[in-house]
Amino acid sequence: MSAIGAGDTRAARLRRQLGHPVVDADGHFIETTPVFREFLQEYLRDQGGADLAARFERAGGLDYDDMVLRPWSRLDAGEKRRTRPTRPPWWSLPAANTLDRATGHLPRLMYERLDDLGFDFAVLYPSRGLTTTQIKDDELRRVACRAFNVYHAEIYAPYADRMAPVAQIPTHTPQEAIAELDHAVGELGFRAIMLNGVVKRPLGGGPEIAAEGRPNWGAEPGEWLDALGVDSAHDYDPLWRRCIELGVAPVSHTPGMGWDTRSSISSYVFNHVGAFGAAQELLCRSLVLGGVTHRFPQLAFGLLEGGVGWACSLFADLVSHWEKRGAQAIRDLDPARVDADEMLRLFEKYGEGRFRADAPGLRDSFAKLEPEPPLLDEFADCGIERVEDWIERFVPSFYFGCEADDPMVAWAFDARRNALGVKLRAMFSSDMGHWDVPDMAEILPEAHELLEHGHLTAEDFRDFTFTHPVELYTRVNPDFFAGTRIEREAAEVVAAGGRR
Repeated sequence: MSAIGAGDTRAARLRRQLGHPVVDADGHFIETTPVFREFLQEYLRDQGGADLAARFERAGGLDYDDMVLRPWSRLDAGEKRRTRPTRPPWWSLPAANTLDRATGHLPRLMYERLDDLGFDFAVLYPSRGLTTTQIKDDELRRVACRAFNVYHAEIYAPYADRMAPVAQIPTHTPQEAIAELDHAVGELGFRAIMLNGVVKRPLGGGPEIAAEGRPNWGAEPGEWLDALGVDSAHDYDPLWRRCIELGVAPVSHTPGMGWDTRSSISSYVFNHVGAFGAAQELLCRSLVLGGVTHRFPQLAFGLLEGGVGWACSLFADLVSHWEKRGAQAIRDLDPARVDADEMLRLFEKYGEGRFRADAPGLRDSFAKLEPEPPLLDEFADCGIERVEDWIERFVPSFYFGCEADDPMVAWAFDARRNALGVKLRAMFSSDMGHWDVPDMAEILPEAHELLEHGHLTAEDFRDFTFTHPVELYTRVNPDFFAGTRIEREAAEVVAAGGRR
């Protein structure tokens, strides 16, 4: 094995050939439980809440085996079938590759390996702590997110020129989100954030279900999923405005395991396949139809780890639905428009057997009027006047995190096959630190295969690995990369105005 940081890996050689930087929009650190637990105890004691540490552990904490896997494993087959607990993740971190595993744990080691991985800059997300923003206990959720943010601001501060950890932003209410934003960005200096894009809420407005020690996967009975836009319990516009004022891009890394069709009691793979895509699709659809991208066109949203194939399909589906159910077309579906006389003439001419024109109630059935819908134009919040407006409501507003082995990236860049001839903004996301990356040093070469096989052009690959991640983070903060290794190149993207 060559020396760490020597830059003689296949990925490092490829990076030197590219002629442009590589930005990893979604790498992962691995929380080191004993280290964070020690910090948490000190932090909570300083905050005057010594009991909160114990509550955090009971609610899941970071001891994943004790809090999630073992409780599930202790249930026999009959109990699992009766209570239907979602099969949680297992063996989800690198093991045989010790160097990669240590890289996830140690900030300095990751920093020194970046050249070997071919990465100039990496934005880093939690692993075990990914669902901290979803803790149901209000006080505990806010304190835990605050503690994580203080901790990560401290341990990653020496490496800010090449790595940016995200601040964890809870969103059960816009007020709690803004409070943590102000602290994380205004006081701790975070440049990147991760917000909870889908909040699980109790039906009927009752109290949150906060059973301690239960795996935090999926929705409990009696809960619904609030995606911060359509039919939300709160008006989140103040949050989006605050993101603009503070210069941070709202990014969601919300998992969708345990939701309805992904709630197997036996198979993690069954639950995991498509789970992130389902969560990001729900958020994206809610933001668009809720008019958020219309009211805040200057914002760019990051939707991570779900790929982009679903987004190509969603965009086409939104356009198609508007063309047939938008305000300009919806009256064609009004039952009052049915010509009952003409229908009866056609039945008389072509009806046979059971299809008699004099069948009782036939005339009235054609013109049966439904109650007038309370909302006739379900696209009113989107501000669509012509079909081309869909491009502005969708394309510049979303950046989609795609892993190196995702062939759907080619679809995103294929304007010939996408609705309205657009290219969607897929961006390179390594997911390093997790089980689906067997060798960190092979991430960039694997992504480059799309170019080698003719599925992407060199310009597409540059956009995928560099331009699009830079656009996401500089849309409302042109100085995001100031003081980093890629300051000059990022400034050139900003000066060029991106791809808008």
